[in-house]
Amino acid sequence: MIRKLSLFFLLVLLSNYTKSQEIVENYNRNILRPSKAAFYSAVIPGLGQVYNNKIWKLPILYTAIGVSAYSFDFNKKKYWSYRNAYKRRKAGFSDDEFQGIIINDDRLLDGQNFHRRYKDLSMVFLVGFYFLNILDANIDAHLLDYNVDENLSFGPYHENTENFYTTSLGMKIKLKF
Repeated sequence: MIRKLSLFFLLVLLSNYTKSQEIVENYNRNILRPSKAAFYSAVIPGLGQVYNNKIWKLPILYTAIGVSAYSFDFNKKKYWSYRNAYKRRKAGFSDDEFQGIIINDDRLLDGQNFHRRYKDLSMVFLVGFYFLNILDANIDAHLLDYNVDENLSFGPYHENTENFYTTSLGMKIKLKF
């Protein structure tokens, strides 16, 4: 009898520390979602953002890629025009498009080097924005499953006590269970 009574009191004592089971919303978590979004963005830039329902990012993405592509094309054309004009002048011809505008051949080389440098830089930006597109789609898909609810908060606090000279300032973390 003492054994049963002690077991009963032990269970009653431990029941204060236990918690009933809470109903957790069971949502479908697709673990392939980030890789699928990254693949879609790699195939067609911006498709991963559409897959993640972040359509507002498309104008920013296409503007960045479009400006980089336009800059690359413009600098490539200018590079070839300066290069061809320099080669034609060295071959003895005087019918290039810069005749009368640029007299010195060294200025043609400077223009050629200038546009080659910015053509290369534009290509770096174009490739960089393409990879940022893929990275953004992947990270955004990962963060869609991130749990942010009101049970967790972090913020400053200021506590006044009855004594005028003692106040306490600090940070507190609040967890609701």
